[in-house]
Amino acid sequence: MTSAATRTHPYVADASQAGWGPGRTRARGLPRARTVLAVTARPGVESTALGGLLYAFGEAGTRVTLLSLTRGEASVFNSTSSRLEAVRPWELQLASWLLGVSSVAVADFPDGGLSCCPMTDLTDRVRRAIAEQAPDLILVLDPAAGTSDDSSAAQAVILAAGPAGLRVAARTMPGASSGWAVEFGAATDAARAVQRAAARAHASQCDALPEELRRLDGLGGREQLRWLVPAAIQPAGPSGPEIASQVFPG
Repeated sequence: MTSAATRTHPYVADASQAGWGPGRTRARGLPRARTVLAVTARPGVESTALGGLLYAFGEAGTRVTLLSLTRGEASVFNSTSSRLEAVRPWELQLASWLLGVSSVAVADFPDGGLSCCPMTDLTDRVRRAIAEQAPDLILVLDPAAGTSDDSSAAQAVILAAGPAGLRVAARTMPGASSGWAVEFGAATDAARAVQRAAARAHASQCDALPEELRRLDGLGGREQLRWLVPAAIQPAGPSGPEIASQVFPG
């Protein structure tokens, strides 16, 4: 499945006047990349966890693509009369469109059961996405900060990316002891407005939305990244902010 945004949508009304036009600015500390592949364990992660970063990459001129390994059917929330495995991929399409994601794929691994899947199968699916999208950076949720499914997704990405020589960055919580900060600066309002709109696109999950929005409001203009697989060309020694500033100046 693919998604391409070419028209105005009412969900982005609160972001359209925020003053961060295409190519106008680039978040400080954001890694440089021509194409980013975000790999998530389920729909929704791309919005509530990775949304600010995905939008920032797009505004920096990076092509953004996405692979969700499951259809999100194991959620305890469902505000619709539809089966989650049917409706959540469509919600993911809308959310990704709002975030500027150009290509979306949804696999059929069991939501909540990735740790029970053969790792070779998960890794092969990530390898296929790499072959299709040709990224030079992969973005995941920090396996230390997520569920067992998030950990399995990150492990599959590491196994697929390492032999291909691809960098893998993990989004972790601001203030974590490792990694470096990405600062949105003056673009904070626009990034968070689009991220909130993308979260609202997951209508079946609206019962969980108030808590998610409160969490987003507490993030301000900062995100935190750390390397799971750094670039081979990076010098040995420095870590965290020093590597980020040396190799990927803001």
